[in-house]
Amino acid sequence: MIQKIGFVRTILVENPSLTDNTADAQRLEQSLRRQLSTDEIRIPLKLLKKLPSNLRSWDFRARAVLFKDRHSWIVVDLLDPISNQSILGMAIDIGTTRIVISLIDLESGLEIGQKGFDNPQAVIGPDILARIHYSRQTNGLAELNQLVINAVNLNLSALCEENGYKKEDIYLVSGAGNTAMTHLFLGIESFEIIKEPYIPCVNIPDTQPACDLNLDINENGVVFLFPNIGSYFGGDLIAGILFSNLDQKQDPCIMVDVGTNAEVVVGNQDWLIACAGAAGPALEGGVSKMGMTAKPGVIDKVWIDPDTGDLMIHTIDEKKPVGICGSGMIDLAAGLFLSKRVDIRGKFSKQICGDRLFEKDGIKYFILVDKNHSGTGEPICLSQVDLNSLTSSKAAMYTILEVIVKNTAGLEFEDLQKFYVAGTFGSFINPVSAISIGMLPDIHLETFEVLGNSSLGGAKVLLKDPDAFERIMKIRQSITYIELNVNQEFMNMFSGAKFYPHTDRARFPSLENMI
Repeated sequence: MIQKIGFVRTILVENPSLTDNTADAQRLEQSLRRQLSTDEIRIPLKLLKKLPSNLRSWDFRARAVLFKDRHSWIVVDLLDPISNQSILGMAIDIGTTRIVISLIDLESGLEIGQKGFDNPQAVIGPDILARIHYSRQTNGLAELNQLVINAVNLNLSALCEENGYKKEDIYLVSGAGNTAMTHLFLGIESFEIIKEPYIPCVNIPDTQPACDLNLDINENGVVFLFPNIGSYFGGDLIAGILFSNLDQKQDPCIMVDVGTNAEVVVGNQDWLIACAGAAGPALEGGVSKMGMTAKPGVIDKVWIDPDTGDLMIHTIDEKKPVGICGSGMIDLAAGLFLSKRVDIRGKFSKQICGDRLFEKDGIKYFILVDKNHSGTGEPICLSQVDLNSLTSSKAAMYTILEVIVKNTAGLEFEDLQKFYVAGTFGSFINPVSAISIGMLPDIHLETFEVLGNSSLGGAKVLLKDPDAFERIMKIRQSITYIELNVNQEFMNMFSGAKFYPHTDRARFPSLENMI
């Protein structure tokens, strides 16, 4: 007899007798095999040591914490069946810039709480490349690993305390990140990822004891990190596919995740095609001095006042503006273009911008917020250099979409049932603005759906559904990855997309009466 509730199950083991002298461990395995419909059960030595006395004191019943990986079902721990100890899981989005953790009740599947914090590895380097180079120094890898593990331990302890739990209540950890962050989280050498022929150490990490990673959870806890496809397609994307159910759709859908790079997956239950390209940095502060990650005071929305034609802004928490994030920059570019302050080449118009435009050291600057209304005491400006970076990013994004949807999958944008936008950036993006500058295709707005943090979402799905593991492995096997760096079509099409909205205006019919 077994009660199935995710990874936590109440088990009844057959009593031994003179006519049945099967060992305790094998009888436990037999019970689990029948109920789990599997031949592969692993019971760690630590649990075997007290198994005889525990089974007898519990009247041959037990509350089992289990986990399923590519090799077998693992018995993570056995508890007194009448104990009321909480059994929790922790999902982690191991982001390059920001890490988010979530506590999940493994019995109910409900989320208890969530906490996000900046990746402390940023003190070593703001990007993956700098961190990987640093990892080659003496103790560099260990330092990078310790930074992220210590930060996770500190924040999970605080999250548990805030919600009335103990960190010892956490038994399962499910994490997703890009390939490099997965390696650094595990403390694995990663330098080969960034040099030809770009080979990761591992694509499918085994489930690891949490104590081996120095994660401060239950002493019997285990950690599973989502597998990656290669150096530039990580477990965070596979988690996103799982979360969006892209792998179970009948009609073709697409998912776009804009972060360190722009990663795109198109397909359905029968096939999946993926690629990645550098469309992210200009939108996340990696190129633009003006761009920054979302926080209080950062401009996240810009629009044109219909009566005055002025550019209006909204800041996070409605604080005085201190800068602008990716979604705000797209809104701003759209507002500048639609108000003719920027021409089709993405260049400022002195005639229309008027005294909002000034020049310094040969570079033009557009004043979005003057110093009297700024939270920094300095004007918040968009330079022509920043705008050029944004123009390149939007052109790269559109071209990536065109190559993968039209040239590779043989579809039209209108054939897509859903257009999923993922990542922190995707949580705030206004599709109308993105269409207006030619970043996203001009399709029905109902097609777009914001997923939010799909990496964390996929990690949470695994903690709630043991059957998700087979889906994860099937997703990984079914993806065809195309390399854009050697794709001549991409380079040819890119130049046309560097205009606003595009050299071929027929692609953007909704803008016909606006430009």
